[in-house]
Amino acid sequence: MHDDMKRVTETPDPVDRAKAAIDLMATYQGWVLELSRVRREAIEEAQASGMTQAEIASRLGVSRGRVGQLASAGPPPERAFFGTDRVTVSLGGKYEAGKGADQSPSEVITREDLNNFENLRKLLGGMKLDADYEVIPPTGIVNLNRDNHVVICGPRLSPIIAQVLEGDDNLRFAKDRAWHLIDQRAGKEYRSPSDEDGSAGDVGYLGRLPRLDGKGTFLYIAGIHAIGANGVVHYLENNLAELYREVRTKRFSTLISCRYDPKTLEVQESRRVTPLYRHEG
Repeated sequence: MHDDMKRVTETPDPVDRAKAAIDLMATYQGWVLELSRVRREAIEEAQASGMTQAEIASRLGVSRGRVGQLASAGPPPERAFFGTDRVTVSLGGKYEAGKGADQSPSEVITREDLNNFENLRKLLGGMKLDADYEVIPPTGIVNLNRDNHVVICGPRLSPIIAQVLEGDDNLRFAKDRAWHLIDQRAGKEYRSPSDEDGSAGDVGYLGRLPRLDGKGTFLYIAGIHAIGANGVVHYLENNLAELYREVRTKRFSTLISCRYDPKTLEVQESRRVTPLYRHEG
């Protein structure tokens, strides 16, 4: 911190000094926000272990009333599930249909994926996290070696994602007459109801997977069809606190089934249909 302050104050050009101060303030404000989340989570853990507010107050050297304030101040603990700073959401892109050979094909994303981003952005905003999205080109090349990263892209659209998914010994995408998901532990297949009987339902994969550089993880969401990813996001909107208590920021995977309105494509219900498979001790 002292070195940062020294660097800023000793910047000779006044406009550069002002910009350096603004940038450093933004960094520090981000740290303060994350520290307030850590403090809130720690107090909740202490209370869950059986400590009273009076005991916590005595240990912290503050009043009991102040402990109550601190227990509700700052972002919720489950914010850490997504990261500590601005989140990047990578969405799988396809070439726009109907382009002739003399036209440059443009990359587009599905309506479902745009809805996913908007729903995620609202969820993250409620936890004081900003979010941007980027389109993964149809080549499927995506940089996975980043913090605060969510990927929504089926393995058929990205060979890189397909390779990472092969490391999951519990759950797997597969294809015969149609794409589906397999729980290898239970020996059970999960197929999309829309493929089986035409009903408005799908199944999606949710997991925290390893980055290729071995220096962290990224969140991964994908459905058998695009709407299945919406079901996963719906599940996160309604179950994030409980899910975070179970897996924190460790690697895991699970499957989520959903039902949706076929006219509006709005997910009406979602539920977890497999265990939370942990990928590490």
